Amino acid sequence: MICIYISILCAYMMLYLLSRREEGKNPFHKMAAYILRQKRRLLRKTQGRGRSPSKDVLRRQLEDKLRTLQPGVSASRQADEFSVSQYGTMLAVVFAGVLICSAVWWSAHGSPVLKEGGYIQRNTYGGGSIPVELAAEVNGEEELFQYVVEERKYTESQAEELYQKAADSLPEIIRGTNDSLEDVRHDLDLITHIDGFPFEVTWESSSYAIVDTDGRVNNEDLEESVIVTLTARFQYDSWSWEHQIYVQVRPVVYTRKEELRSRIEASLDQQQENTGSTEIMKLPDSVDSQPIVWRQIIQDSSKYLFLLVLLAAGCIYWSSGRELDRRIEQRKRELLLDYPEIVNKLVLYMSAGMTIRNSFFKMGEDYKKQQEERKRYAYEEILITCNELQSGRSENEAYDHFGKRCQVSAYMKLSTLLSQNLRKGSSDLLYMLRQEAENAFAERKSLAKKLGEEAGTKLLLPMMMMLCIVMVIIMIPAYFSFTV
Repeated sequence: MICIYISILCAYMMLYLLSRREEGKNPFHKMAAYILRQKRRLLRKTQGRGRSPSKDVLRRQLEDKLRTLQPGVSASRQADEFSVSQYGTMLAVVFAGVLICSAVWWSAHGSPVLKEGGYIQRNTYGGGSIPVELAAEVNGEEELFQYVVEERKYTESQAEELYQKAADSLPEIIRGTNDSLEDVRHDLDLITHIDGFPFEVTWESSSYAIVDTDGRVNNEDLEESVIVTLTARFQYDSWSWEHQIYVQVRPVVYTRKEELRSRIEASLDQQQENTGSTEIMKLPDSVDSQPIVWRQIIQDSSKYLFLLVLLAAGCIYWSSGRELDRRIEQRKRELLLDYPEIVNKLVLYMSAGMTIRNSFFKMGEDYKKQQEERKRYAYEEILITCNELQSGRSENEAYDHFGKRCQVSAYMKLSTLLSQNLRKGSSDLLYMLRQEAENAFAERKSLAKKLGEEAGTKLLLPMMMMLCIVMVIIMIPAYFSFTV
């Protein structure tokens, strides 16, 4: 995996060097701008060969959405900035993820326990044992081991001063993977402490050749069942107690692989016993005159993290597109909420003797005074219409463009009313606008009711969670008081 991570980082370095002259807020935006420029260049070559320009369709859809949200800014420029931001965020996420994955890989592989030469550096006195996963290969066959290299042992004098050995025993606990103590075929679990008790427990066996004090069961050479007495000595301060447990050890039947594994484990134990007071533990080179090739098993989780990084980058790319659709829907809702107010203002101004043109200018001027507080999409469209009228565009075209830019049926209907009045000179415009204002107000109440229902639905889950918490708070004390 590290080769993949290094290749990706090298690709980032190349992109950084190639994109230094691009415009962007940060290096990732520059790299994104470079990628998009090369992508458009390749797309133009592809179109020149007669292939379907499907990418142009997506580009036009993106420009339409952005033009709807910000009609006063070039749609092409907005699309470029949006794509650069989208790709730049993805590149930043992947780069950070690859760095993290590389660090995880290095932490797993950077300091292996198994050194060159087949030895393991023991921990010093009191440093604790070293768990290690090993793979032993003999004649093409590989066996996996989860082995524990003990810390350096103390000398006899040190052991007399610092000795604190114990094992904890109950019949159900010490049986380990055996079905019962009357049918012992595997190693016993002679623990040294009982959680929650201040005892130190040591073990003695009536037959160390069969069951030693570590719980290892040596039943390979047994031909019939043997009963072994285990003595557990519980000691606390100057007091001690003894408890005897009888176990029946039965012969074991090994497969060929189990025999090989048993011999390798015996070699490991013998080697650990022989090198117990040395700084290193040399792993056995052979078993039964057959060479052993040792390999440490390293748990490298960086590849799974890398997959999560790629998934996160894809989710960010998808969510950015969804965010654009959400803004479009929010704009539509805001336009609908502002529609009754705009129609009422038109009715008010026209009733006072203003023309439609002057009414638009009046609404635009009023909005400019409050524009710094909060921008509203409907009034931004009115400002654009006022700019079109001032630039010499006819009123019919300006009002038609107003309805088309809003992309809401209510505004399209309003622009149609205004355009028809200018073309045909209808005298009922004020009456129709008043009717439209009444309908718009009714639709506004309906929309407000719908939004309230949606808010209530969203609050349903938190309310259910609060209800469950209240029930737990009430029922648990009642349950305990009943049981007591």
